[in-house]
Amino acid sequence: MIPIGYAFRRLAGVARGWARIVEAPPDVRVERDVEVTMRDGVMLRVNVYRPDGDAKHPVILSAHPYGKDALPQKRLFGWKKNIQYRLMRSPKPARFSALTGWEAPDPGYWVPRGYVLVNCDLRGFHRSEGEGSLFSREQGRDLFDVVEWAAGRPWSTGKVGMCGVSYLAIAQWFAAAERPPHLSAICPWEGFSDPYRDLCYPGGVREAGFVPFWSGMLRSERRNRDDLEKEQLARPLLDEWWAAHTPDLERIDVPALICGSFSDQNVHTRGSFEAFRRIASARKWLYTHRDGKWAAFYSEEGVAFQTRFFDHFLKGDENGMEQVPPVRLEVRDSGNVVHEVREEREWPLARTRWTPLYLHGDGTLRVGAASPDILTFDAARGCAQFTWTVPADTELSGPMKLRLHVEARGTDDLLLFAGVRKLRGGREVFFEGSYGWGRDLVTRGWLAVSHRRMDQTRSEAWRPWLTHDREEKLVPEAVVPVEIELLPSATLFRTGDLLRLDIQGRYFYPRNPLIGQFPAGYLKSETGTAVLHLGGTRDAHLLIPVIPRK
Repeated sequence: MIPIGYAFRRLAGVARGWARIVEAPPDVRVERDVEVTMRDGVMLRVNVYRPDGDAKHPVILSAHPYGKDALPQKRLFGWKKNIQYRLMRSPKPARFSALTGWEAPDPGYWVPRGYVLVNCDLRGFHRSEGEGSLFSREQGRDLFDVVEWAAGRPWSTGKVGMCGVSYLAIAQWFAAAERPPHLSAICPWEGFSDPYRDLCYPGGVREAGFVPFWSGMLRSERRNRDDLEKEQLARPLLDEWWAAHTPDLERIDVPALICGSFSDQNVHTRGSFEAFRRIASARKWLYTHRDGKWAAFYSEEGVAFQTRFFDHFLKGDENGMEQVPPVRLEVRDSGNVVHEVREEREWPLARTRWTPLYLHGDGTLRVGAASPDILTFDAARGCAQFTWTVPADTELSGPMKLRLHVEARGTDDLLLFAGVRKLRGGREVFFEGSYGWGRDLVTRGWLAVSHRRMDQTRSEAWRPWLTHDREEKLVPEAVVPVEIELLPSATLFRTGDLLRLDIQGRYFYPRNPLIGQFPAGYLKSETGTAVLHLGGTRDAHLLIPVIPRK
């Protein structure tokens, strides 16, 4: 049940917005609608923000379909802000100057520190010419040309970086995979890297909330060739279209500072961590957090880390960046309490003790194996719950994996949602989630059982890799093994806390802007009965990442 106070705070946020706008410094020189010609003659337009004078400076580029000119507007009683800052809650306000585009770096911060910022309308969007294609290698080629254009300007040192959140991060995967010679560093701050697995069909379950919401926002741009919702509905299996709209991560070899958010599990979490592991860059860092998306990006600590990174790779400052361990790990006790921030060498952590907790018929999770049993629940409305009483303070940092043996009665498929919650003193401990949802669980996973086929060559002990290339419907009385990927998290459980595993056939939260996780939404199981077979030869367990102290 959602407390009435949470709904009132949401209403207050809608009224005032979650951004704090300040005037830009007066010495920022602004050049609008500067034309950049692509290799095929199409003209893109960019805004350039740079210091006064004729000195050369390194460049930070951002590119997106949202409109480079969609900036806060001064009104009589304050600033008119992007509507997103009203619709989606933040645990604390993000602060930036009035020259800051949506989810882009702030010229009011970077220009006084000796950088040129370039904000680009992508092909087919707003002031740029041509016909656009979202999540495409065509965009990567365009950004190759914009990078090289920026490197050759009289105000440029020839060193170009890229930075930005969400789509502004995703665009960097495509740009960096094209390997522009003057691209010297990227900072993709929360950006998925596989549109099928990370957003549109996690575990084969169709996302039916954010995708139509976001696609509808972009339909006003008539020159956008791709309609993500239309393609999603037409392509339930992973085919050549999805492959063509997925960046080639292994081609990325430029220095990278990647933000992996434990909060954004509905959109960017999986793809950010996957990109950190797979890009070919020898110099790469992973900045993790469980804060709000914009609050973390514009925070003092977040910007300081970005500055150190770009100062080293774009300005050549010997500031010790190369000696910084690759992973900044933030472990939370609750949504408001950070237990620890520390440095690590890899992800997942090499010293992880992967520990199976076995599902027992009495609703407990235990280290010991279970006796044979079955448990049933209504596939459309019911839920199976299993709890583990944590025996001592325990850090769980990393992905989790759920292994089940399932049977369906009265239906030929099951859509399974697996969630891990933390309870203390009989009450749930909440965490920050996607879209500003402030009452989130620890971690989650999805699976359409008909999509259970795994690629064994890419699967790992702690993570299944699903092929999504065919549907395998269930037949009556068949019991099939399945594995469900639960996304990365970093959480401290104290002695006596409960870890609760929920397994159900529908998503965990309503699609409601005040008391739900708007705009998230997923298809649910059809009417029928889900049967979990536990114990004996039908092993059912939750694999958890226990982190011993160093």
